[in-house]
Amino acid sequence: MPSTHEPSGQDWGSVNVGRGNLKKPTPKTAAGISAAKKAGLMTTEKRYGSSNASAHSSTTMSARKLEETDELKHNKVDKSLSKAIMQARTAKKLTQKELATAINEKPQVVALYENGKAIPNGAIIVKIERKLGCKLPRPGKKPGGGKAGAGGKKPAAGGGRTVGAGVRGATRGGPPKRR
Repeated sequence: MPSTHEPSGQDWGSVNVGRGNLKKPTPKTAAGISAAKKAGLMTTEKRYGSSNASAHSSTTMSARKLEETDELKHNKVDKSLSKAIMQARTAKKLTQKELATAINEKPQVVALYENGKAIPNGAIIVKIERKLGCKLPRPGKKPGGGKAGAGGKKPAAGGGRTVGAGVRGATRGGPPKRR
């Protein structure tokens, strides 16, 4: 049987969990601060490199300079492509949603292509071509410039084949189409 003088392993003393009535004096003057430091009531820490200045204030290139120097616009889908997609889709009697489901894309993607607001993606254009069974006009490869030879025919580099807008069977630099 344990005696009352032995520790039982539990500390049953009272513990103050909330705010205590102890209020630490906050010195206002330099003399008061130094006195509190000597008494051990206050400690100070030296902080290095923590100024209030913005880290971005000393940058040499501002946002305005960036806007002036760089062209920050994305290439959009050509109007001829959007019109061709719309005409081919209506000829097949498909809705935008049906075409989107057939090519595993969201209906918003097809809508953006038909509105001319989409950023051209070759993979999506190929999917649309396969589903609709027609060749669609591709966006020009030169950024900012117009389409070279959009109205006329231009000889391709490899073999005298011609490329023109709306010419069926013409390929772009690849082997001849299988039948």
